[in-house]
Amino acid sequence: MKMKKLLYTTFLASVCFNGMAQKRVLDKADKEYNQYAYIDAISIYEKVADVGHKDEKMFQRLGNAYYFNAELTKALKWYDALFALNDQQEPEYYYRYAQALKSVGDYSKADKMLETFNQKVKADSRGILFENNKNYLEQIKVNSGRFDISDTGINSNQSDYGSTVFDNKLVFASGRDTGTVARKTFRWTNKSFTNLYASELKSDGSLENPIRFEKKINSKFNESTPVFTKDGKTMYFTRNNFLRGKKGKDDKSITLLKLYKADFVNDKWTNVTELPFNNDQFSVAHPALSPDEKKLYFASDMPGSLGQSDLYSVAINTDGTFGKPENLGSAINTEGRETFPFISGDNELYFASDGRPGLGGLDVFVAKINEKSGFDSVQNIGEPVNTQFDDFAFIIDSSTRKGFFSSNKEGGKGNDDIYKFTETRKLDCEKKLAGVIRDAQTNAVLSDTKVILFDAKFQQIAEVTSTTDGNYNFDVKCSKSYHVRAVKKEYETNESAISITPSADKEELDIKLEKQIKPIAVGTDLAKTLNIPIIYFDLDKSFIRTDASFELEKILAVLKQYPEMKIDVRSHTDSRQTAQYNIVLSNKRAKATIAWFVKKGISTNKLTGKGYGETQLVNKCSDDAVCTEEEHQLNRRSEFIIVSMK
Repeated sequence: MKMKKLLYTTFLASVCFNGMAQKRVLDKADKEYNQYAYIDAISIYEKVADVGHKDEKMFQRLGNAYYFNAELTKALKWYDALFALNDQQEPEYYYRYAQALKSVGDYSKADKMLETFNQKVKADSRGILFENNKNYLEQIKVNSGRFDISDTGINSNQSDYGSTVFDNKLVFASGRDTGTVARKTFRWTNKSFTNLYASELKSDGSLENPIRFEKKINSKFNESTPVFTKDGKTMYFTRNNFLRGKKGKDDKSITLLKLYKADFVNDKWTNVTELPFNNDQFSVAHPALSPDEKKLYFASDMPGSLGQSDLYSVAINTDGTFGKPENLGSAINTEGRETFPFISGDNELYFASDGRPGLGGLDVFVAKINEKSGFDSVQNIGEPVNTQFDDFAFIIDSSTRKGFFSSNKEGGKGNDDIYKFTETRKLDCEKKLAGVIRDAQTNAVLSDTKVILFDAKFQQIAEVTSTTDGNYNFDVKCSKSYHVRAVKKEYETNESAISITPSADKEELDIKLEKQIKPIAVGTDLAKTLNIPIIYFDLDKSFIRTDASFELEKILAVLKQYPEMKIDVRSHTDSRQTAQYNIVLSNKRAKATIAWFVKKGISTNKLTGKGYGETQLVNKCSDDAVCTEEEHQLNRRSEFIIVSMK
């Protein structure tokens, strides 16, 4: 690499003096970029930019080169320059810019970029998730503070990440110096290739100095993210496309990632074979086993993926063969990166994603796997595990609540570091939904009421009976919507909807029931008894509106049920116009209402009526008062007072 850098310096020495030389340098950088040698490309592009050259394509590639290497704060410098030069970019640049802005805590500007991104590509789930979760920082705050984390003490100045626990050892990937004379480097990053290492777990939680894993597993290319079966006889791991001394490449001559399997025979790992769903043309990586070891989960960009990498599962048959990989679907995957899956002992899927609202870079998320192999709501596990940088490869012991994760956050020793943690409070996302059933008129509590809980699609979940003090409660899940229905004899059934927030300890939903049979007597206002809206007439009008006709049918039904009943129709106006005008208008409204009943067959001797104008306002909206149109409408009403029952 020193010779390469010397050559680049020679090229760049003439940049200020020769435009053709500058073009040759940029062409060289473009070639490096297109071959995914991002660090080499950065070296060239930055030197050109440092002499004052401004080029949109160059700024895009500088930003991307750092972005793809998870150096978001450095990417921000060039995305800033890009948008300063031209703020009309392809949609993906708004998303990358937002992620880079989050790396320095500028969430306000990041959210504006995400809003623009969502406007430009309305069907992208990343934008939709942001649009539907604009309070994501508040939600993350609620989920935060649940972990005590510390350094593992085994990190090097290279990359250390992707750990698993096996045989009381922490097995992980590391790019640390292996002591060879010529260290091999990965051209994408100019960093060392990673091999697997193992570190003994001591009783006090500390770790012994790591030693290299078996030579049969480690190759001259990248190995990472191992997982082992419980009996210790099988391991799955990630490696570059390299087996038995042969390196595979895709159509662009890039060596991608594959999953491999090895057997433990006679105290040695052997029989390294690649899994049958690998392919030279796409990557398959980061295996995880289900608790029953009947499924293998992994990340891939295989055809059919929704985003840059998706999570998949594949059945492991009893004879050791594999089924067909299945995409976990849009409940988990986005157009961004979903990667590093882990399935806990209590059947929760932990994974890293940069496609969901988060703190920046890759965040760790969790979703419960339900009985139908679907997923409950996805939640960000919060700080301090998640930061403004890449946080990933989260594993946890479901019994001890201890585990490990990887991050390139600030303050680490190397490019990526492994941290250990203890979870002090579970993110169970289950709460109590409780309330009281009451009589709507008397406010008395109603016992022995059937209360039914439905999900958002009206599928019944549970049913209880209210206690002697009218109480009921259900177990519900955060961030989900429900319907609660109360049913009691002699009462009208009532139903209310509620969305469960993750913030409060308990959700409360009281429900009031109206009696089916309501007492009436002389002086009763039928409009109130029948819950008829009090707004009937438009401004300065006396005709019966269509919506009023529907409500008047209720009064008509009562008059027909009680043929001896007589009612007095009392019409009121708001205070606008003069008092005299309003008296005239309200009289017209009373007469129009009576005429409606007569037309429907009610005898005129059963009906009286009068207009009261603005003399009986129900609020403060008298002359010269400043009121809204809605407040004025409350005064434009009719009352139906029973004056006789015989």
